[in-house]
Amino acid sequence: MKKLINIKIDGIDVETTAGQTILEAAKSIGIKIPSLCYLQMKEIGYKNNCSSCRICVVEVKGRKNLAASCSTPVVEGMEITTNSLRVIKERKTILELMLSDHPADCLVCEKNGKCDLQKLAVEFGIREIRFKGKKTNNRVEYSPSIIRDADKCILCKRCETMCRDIQTCNVLSSINRGFNASMATAFEQNLDTTICTNCGQCVAVCPVGALHETDYTKQLFNDLSNKEKQVIVQVAPAVRVAIGEEFGFAPGEDLTGKLVTALKMVGFSHVFDTNFAADLTIMEEASELKTRLEKYLAESLLNFLL
Repeated sequence: MKKLINIKIDGIDVETTAGQTILEAAKSIGIKIPSLCYLQMKEIGYKNNCSSCRICVVEVKGRKNLAASCSTPVVEGMEITTNSLRVIKERKTILELMLSDHPADCLVCEKNGKCDLQKLAVEFGIREIRFKGKKTNNRVEYSPSIIRDADKCILCKRCETMCRDIQTCNVLSSINRGFNASMATAFEQNLDTTICTNCGQCVAVCPVGALHETDYTKQLFNDLSNKEKQVIVQVAPAVRVAIGEEFGFAPGEDLTGKLVTALKMVGFSHVFDTNFAADLTIMEEASELKTRLEKYLAESLLNFLL
């Protein structure tokens, strides 16, 4: 059982467990501390709290400098202030500095309306950029499935943590220092020439538009409008169930018939189902797992006997 400790947050006495961060302790009593780099997904064991964005800074009594709440553990008797004038001013300045080196193309950005940086700018009431100066100018990298725009990267390192710790691909990592710091692949290769599996998990955790899916919607509409073309769609098994949640159906409800009808109405000539291919995939994965387990057990037995 974890040790319980007593702290004070914004004048509120809080009993929390040792090892928790200030951000987590504040969240447990309903106090919101803004953050960009912090993200936790307990169901998959993912946690990113590198405190690189510094938006989550708070005042801790007895400390001269502001503390990053996402990575600072609580200690017995700690007194924390999350919303002082000093804290609010520092957060706003940090946010303005980020925006000063960020492309101002929000209206056409893939993340428009879903961007964490954009939401914070609204929350802090930022209507002009006070800081002017040199801006980063990186190439936009295109691949069949993922587009990477380094100019929009805020160095939160969520993609690095996801790629390294969860997906274990180690494709993305931070390079350089200061103004030239960025997230990149080894030797700054394109993603499609690395060992990237195109799983898209880096895209899923990116809080801005630095990583997003390659969009073929316009090309598809053009193809569907071309009466001389036969456009074929192939549906993955999970889609028939997952798509229902987007339209208010109960989770898990099979909508195969509705999905096929809708795709035909849109203009697709043929709709193919990948059920059989999915079954083969499962069989192959099971066979691979069986082979690995047998090899591991055989090696363990040999080591035991020796």
